[in-house]
Amino acid sequence: MKEVMAIIRQNKVNQTKEALVKDGYPAFTCLKVLGRGKKTIDLSIVQDIVDAGEMPISTVGEALTEPTRLIPKRFFTLIVEDEDVDKVVSIIIDTNQTGNPGDGKIFVIPIEESIRVRSGEKNADAF
Repeated sequence: MKEVMAIIRQNKVNQTKEALVKDGYPAFTCLKVLGRGKKTIDLSIVQDIVDAGEMPISTVGEALTEPTRLIPKRFFTLIVEDEDVDKVVSIIIDTNQTGNPGDGKIFVIPIEESIRVRSGEKNADAF
């Protein structure tokens, strides 16, 4: 078993849910998260604009000058059999890819064991 974790744009949640369910993956968790990628704003350029009086002091200006601003995203996680990983990853990419920075990230990690709390069933039986 593998865990597929995806961080996507918040406006792609419904499309992602529908695509996963349509292709047979109705069991997932979706959370609201805040985060940021590696890309940063060059503060010296922004400061030059502010110093020149070209950018008014406002909430927009403050947001542009905030180098650690966190962006709202959605975090999907689902557990799938090893042979389904490529299909699930393709569904997420096809649904979320716009070609622009911020489309998201996908991580795949192994699951050593799963246990159903209600019955104590383990691994495939608990899946």
